[in-house]
Amino acid sequence: MDHFNWDDLRFFLALARDGQLSGAARALGTSHVTVARRIERLEEGLGQRLFERSARGYGLTTSGRRLIAQAEKMEEASALVSPEESRDPGLSGVLRMAVPEGFGAFFSDQLLGRFLERFPRLTLDLITLTQVLSLSRREADVTITLDPVQRGGWQSEKLCDYALALYGAADLLAAKGQPESAEALNDLPFVGYIEEMLITPALDYLDELRPGLRPVFRSASIFNQAMAAQRGLGLAVLPCYVARGTPGLVPVLDDQIRLRRSYWLTAHRDHIGTRRLRVVRNWLLSELAASQQQLL
Repeated sequence: MDHFNWDDLRFFLALARDGQLSGAARALGTSHVTVARRIERLEEGLGQRLFERSARGYGLTTSGRRLIAQAEKMEEASALVSPEESRDPGLSGVLRMAVPEGFGAFFSDQLLGRFLERFPRLTLDLITLTQVLSLSRREADVTITLDPVQRGGWQSEKLCDYALALYGAADLLAAKGQPESAEALNDLPFVGYIEEMLITPALDYLDELRPGLRPVFRSASIFNQAMAAQRGLGLAVLPCYVARGTPGLVPVLDDQIRLRRSYWLTAHRDHIGTRRLRVVRNWLLSELAASQQQLL
């Protein structure tokens, strides 16, 4: 600790946020050689490895993740005492967010522009998933999940609710007849998820509607399901915000069938208290609260 230089934490934060020497160097206005040298000096001063080097870049070790919160507190304190840094410059670097594809479409359509306006120096990597991310891979800073996760170092916080309903093409319903009860659904074709590939029971909609319903077409993609329903190939349980954007779909048994699910913000406990995630979390909560009517 004798040779530990607190200024090296700026380089640590930049590399932790971007994951690449070149990106961290651009953020700091220096060279990648300088960033590498500062990180090496910081690791030597602490006597700990802070990053794991790989072909994909620099990932934090357990020691690195523990250092994040402390480093960000010092960053905030530095801004308070430095006249040149008294203004909050905003978040910078790269934030990688993994989301279900339905949420990703809603985010890109409704929220992305405001996100980029609010965080102009932050590069957002949005990974859209047809299944819930395997958290053990730790390839994202934050994940939007359909179930809360409170195990293995992970922590979740509820973001919002959203509604789902049963939809079908007007032509299909005209040919087959509009069902008047859940019992009549047995006479109609369905599309849905591939049961063996479901990571969460929250996606098992058909059994919730009526046990024994079997789809004629299955897909891990909610948009493939919506397109099949739009083509009149079967009824589908869809998020209402997805169905609204799919022309030709009409609700089925709208007064009887309405499901509700939730989106959860999930991150590792070592990260969830950092300033970056706190700021993004607060922004998401505010924006999704304002969009709750659309989601329901």
